Amino acid sequence: MLRVIVSLFFCLSRTLCSSFMKRKLSKILLIPNHNPVISLSLKPHFDFSKMPSILWGLGFWSPQGLLIPTSIVNFHSLVPTKMSKQVHTQHTHIMKVFSFDLGLLSNSALCCFCLRCVGGNIVLLIQAFRKKFIIPEFDLFVQKINEIYEKVQKQSDGKVADYIPQLAKFSPELWGVSLCTVDGQRHSVGHTKQPFCLQSCVKPLQYAIAVHESGTEKVHRYVGMEPSGLKFNVLSLDDEDKPHNPMVNAGAILISSLIKIFFFQVMEFVKKMAGQEYVGFSNATFQSEKETGDRNFAIGYYMKEKKCFPLGADMIDALDFYFQLCSIEVTCESGSIMAATLANGGICPITGERVLSTEAVRNTLSLMHSCGMYDFSGQMAFHVGLPAKSGVSGAILLVIPNVMGVMCWSPPLDRVGNSVRGIHFCQELVSVFNFHNYDNLRHFVKKQDPRRQDGDDRNKSVFNLLFAAYSGDVSALRRFALSSMDMDLKDYDSRTALHVAAAEGDFTLFILMINSRGSVPLAHIIQATNEPAHKPLQSTIW
Repeated sequence: MLRVIVSLFFCLSRTLCSSFMKRKLSKILLIPNHNPVISLSLKPHFDFSKMPSILWGLGFWSPQGLLIPTSIVNFHSLVPTKMSKQVHTQHTHIMKVFSFDLGLLSNSALCCFCLRCVGGNIVLLIQAFRKKFIIPEFDLFVQKINEIYEKVQKQSDGKVADYIPQLAKFSPELWGVSLCTVDGQRHSVGHTKQPFCLQSCVKPLQYAIAVHESGTEKVHRYVGMEPSGLKFNVLSLDDEDKPHNPMVNAGAILISSLIKIFFFQVMEFVKKMAGQEYVGFSNATFQSEKETGDRNFAIGYYMKEKKCFPLGADMIDALDFYFQLCSIEVTCESGSIMAATLANGGICPITGERVLSTEAVRNTLSLMHSCGMYDFSGQMAFHVGLPAKSGVSGAILLVIPNVMGVMCWSPPLDRVGNSVRGIHFCQELVSVFNFHNYDNLRHFVKKQDPRRQDGDDRNKSVFNLLFAAYSGDVSALRRFALSSMDMDLKDYDSRTALHVAAAEGDFTLFILMINSRGSVPLAHIIQATNEPAHKPLQSTIW
């Protein structure tokens, strides 16, 4: 029966569309909630006669024909043009289609429109117009991010690192924040195009590459996974004569000896994580690292004495490779995509390419959460509750799993080597939004959840209420009534829990629903008057 109804619907839609196809478009009516069963696969030899039905299915229809200029005008607000290269190209194609006077919408114009605007990214368009991205109200979220940025910008504490000459050249006034969601929504504020070196922020990346290449077991044969409780550059090993974890200098140097690919291949790997956006190399910083790296050389020789390195590995080569990795340059914008790739389980949200294995991402985020912030790691896990990694260049790579990645950068550092503004930003972010790992515990203080769409709470309440009525769960219905839930909530067919209880024939449940509502209109009429005004209502429930 459903198949017949759907077929009739498609036939009707084609008939209506063809009859209006050649009329002049004078009025546009947008019906965004229409959702028939439609085919979403557009192949090279697609049957263009199905296009009207597909556009109908997307929810764009006017009595004069088929078109979506009303939505396209607002495309910027639905999907930020900086979201990704894919969306930017998509928006360009749409604007080109509407750059000429359509006048009469002929079949050929419709086909051109569909091929260039819909055909290539129909799933993306559906997500955008129906607000199905991970952060549906992105504009409101961006406003809050900007407010936090401006508040944190007033911080003037900290000192720029000067033990590497190239780092000392940066102005303490520089401050930038970029974010990228797992759906590719992006926002940047401040000095986000200024290149800076990753420094220690490269440690989780090189560890992820090593695990992706060799597997967890082989990597942790040579390096531990416990927080050290010591400074990041101290000459210390654990009880098994292994570096404590890959996030301290000893662990990162040893991980460098495990990576078998060349440096240019690592650069390509990092570029894939950054969605092919800016990733550079600072040779001046590399030379400075070698000249001022006495402590790292001491760590290297200490590990060589303890026979920490794999058989056949050269300690000097490992140190050179480590210095090169620390000298990789990114911007806040490209760094945020790298963080988003980790948040997205190893798939770059901009290109859609899998870069890292899920095992590598899981291990990396676990270590970032427990060991990523130098001597501040415990406090970061306590107050922020998210995986993060800092570097002495002033960068903080923050990952909100399954939501987004953030790159903060401000050169002034605190006493343990973390960016003062970056730490403050992370703390403010978690104080406003429920991104902390344990913010979703029951009876916890309410914070904003940007992942939820308006109406989600109501939809959940309707579902729970109607399902309790359907399953005869009296205790649940009593609990809802005592918690002041509106027992008259309706679903998309305007059915209430009382309708469901009546349809199921559960008299006890029916009486409970009546009592929870006070009294019905019929009872009010009978109570208020002796006239037979209630007789027309006696044939119905009300």
